[in-house]
Amino acid sequence: MWLLTQALNNAGIQVLRFEFPYMTRSRESGTRRPPDRAPVLMASWHQALQVARALSPTPGKIFVGGKSMGGRMASHLLAQQPVPADLAGGLCFGYPFHPPDKPDRWRTEHFSELQRPLWIAQGERDPFGRRQEVMARGLAYKQLRLYWATDADHDLVPAKRSGLTGAQVLADIAAQARLFMGVTQ
Repeated sequence: MWLLTQALNNAGIQVLRFEFPYMTRSRESGTRRPPDRAPVLMASWHQALQVARALSPTPGKIFVGGKSMGGRMASHLLAQQPVPADLAGGLCFGYPFHPPDKPDRWRTEHFSELQRPLWIAQGERDPFGRRQEVMARGLAYKQLRLYWATDADHDLVPAKRSGLTGAQVLADIAAQARLFMGVTQ
């Protein structure tokens, strides 16, 4: 997340990061913890939104986003009824379309409820949703945009054989995110 944040900042996108409670507990204890249940995760998002609103240089134009499960929870914010008026859209980096090796358990049922645009940067080789299987699924939702990171995995790291560096892939993703968001400065 630190490298992705740096790439987004370099592209002119201001980022506010936060930790879910289970991440804080993991960091403090030094042991990996399972994620909190959805109500706790969503409460964390709402708290982060309050902070973002207070700090936003462009009130009324906040984008939510995250990596993997954090992005998935951000996408649920965009499917709420009603969606907070100041949310302009969402960005997901490495969306967990399904658990690895369980392509029958898709996590996209709420996409039909999206009230704002959702942009997903997905690695072509991501075991949580490879390009071929996602495209075969035919996810044609009005509010959904997909960007495929060339030969990248779930962490958006390209295979060595691609000839690309991680920094190049993240810079490309950040440039595409900037276009999606309409950032002009």
